[in-house]
Amino acid sequence: MSIQDASRFGRVAVVLGGDSAEREVSLKSGAGVLAALKSRGVDAHGIDGIPALLDALRAGHFARVFNILHGRGGEDGVLQGALDALGVPYTGSGVLGSALTMDKIRTKQVWQTLGLPTAAYVILRARDAVDIESMVARLGLPLIVKPSREGSTVGIQRAFTREELAAAITHAREHDAEVLVERYITGDEYTVSMLAGQALPVIRIVPASGFYDYEAKYLRNDTQYICPGIEGEPAREMQAQAMAAFEAVGASGWGRVDVMRDRDGHNYLIEVNTTPGMTEKSLVPKAAREAGIDYPELCWRILETSFKETA
Repeated sequence: MSIQDASRFGRVAVVLGGDSAEREVSLKSGAGVLAALKSRGVDAHGIDGIPALLDALRAGHFARVFNILHGRGGEDGVLQGALDALGVPYTGSGVLGSALTMDKIRTKQVWQTLGLPTAAYVILRARDAVDIESMVARLGLPLIVKPSREGSTVGIQRAFTREELAAAITHAREHDAEVLVERYITGDEYTVSMLAGQALPVIRIVPASGFYDYEAKYLRNDTQYICPGIEGEPAREMQAQAMAAFEAVGASGWGRVDVMRDRDGHNYLIEVNTTPGMTEKSLVPKAAREAGIDYPELCWRILETSFKETA
């Protein structure tokens, strides 16, 4: 849906911050979104966290919500369920897409069922003993270890040795009872941003440290973002796979799909972000800019997704 008149949005709550591990990134994203929407004439107001938002909605202060909460609570279906119950429209994916994509393990299981390419993996649940030799025999080394339900690479570590693997599992378990141990794909890292049913230009990510972790994302200034990072038929193939992956898990509106491409040119789907960062270093704004969409227009188009049916 294309909206021309800012008044059609009504009074908009930009929910940001919250209490997840990604609070600081969300505050930065939210500040950018809020300023952009105001610059376009939208009656937008920042609200910090879900309890304050729900109080304001029950009091009838807002017509719709621009959700820029990252991580648990805002990106895992919890907020989406509350807003559905209140009958308040919001940006991005609905309950199903949000909850499923926050869970890396179950996202991969859906992709596997549909024959979409993703790296081999092992699941470690809270009750499971850690059998390092079995994991190495099955997957080899190096491996990458992730909490199943965190974002912004929180709790993620690579393991090149058995000792590093054991330490990475211990670290990941501090963030989640379920841990994903995945074959580490040696190659290049890409991301494909989604906006209202369109795959934006592909970005290739080149971290100076060799690993795109939290520090490379938000704290360092030497990470390279090449856009377009790949062109021609390889780009179209990657965009098509990313779109299929996004839709398979019930995601909608806007978001981002991360992909690894090995040295032989094979793509591996990594994860979906349904509420990606919107800071000055974030990837969706970079891809949108390459497609001729500036930051205020991008925020406007994301807000337009609040008019469509949620998944």
